[in-house]
Formats: sequence, structure tokens, C-alpha cells
Amino acid sequence: MSRHNGFDDDVYARVDSTSMELRDYLATDRTKLANQSTFLAYIRTALTLFVVGLTFVRFFGSTIIETIGWVFVPIGVATFVIGLLRYNRLRLALARIRPPRRDS
Repeated sequence: MSRHNGFDDDVYARVDSTSMELRDYLATDRTKLANQSTFLAYIRTALTLFVVGLTFVRFFGSTIIETIGWVFVPIGVATFVIGLLRYNRLRLALARIRPPRRDS
């Protein structure tokens, strides 16, 4: 079991989809929607940090504020990358859970 950033990578690998009930699949769907919402929050935060950084660099003459702006720009980019990595990791883990096929 590997833990990274508070996320257990193997937790969804241990799920037996043959013994899951409807409520379990609905909980999985809610988790997927929450993951998407969280990713959008990461994008919103990253874009805000990036724009604030560029604004500080472009429109303020103080060296200190310009330096703070140059610090905000890579923090915004890093926030986006971290959000993208976390989103994809959970999305791929949830993709392993599939309803059993019904042979009619």
C-alpha cells in the first residue's frame, strides 16, 4: 500500500466490483463528480495566482512587489500541475471500478 499526499493508491484496486450494490456505484459516481469539482477549484486557484503574479510584475513599480509577482507566477503553474496530477490519479483509480456486465 503506497500513500502519497494522503491518497491511498491501492484502495480502489482492492474493491471487489462483483459484491458492490447500487449505492456503492452511486457513491463512486459522486466521488467522480467531486474529483472534477476539485480539479476545477485547482484550475481557478492556479489561474488567480498566475494573473495576480503577472499583474504585480506589469503594473507596479516597486521592486519588492515585482519580486512577489515573479514568485506567484511559478506557484500558479505548480498549483495547476499538482491539481492535474491528483485529478488524473483518482480518475484512473476510479476507472478500475466497473459495474458487472449483465448477459441478457
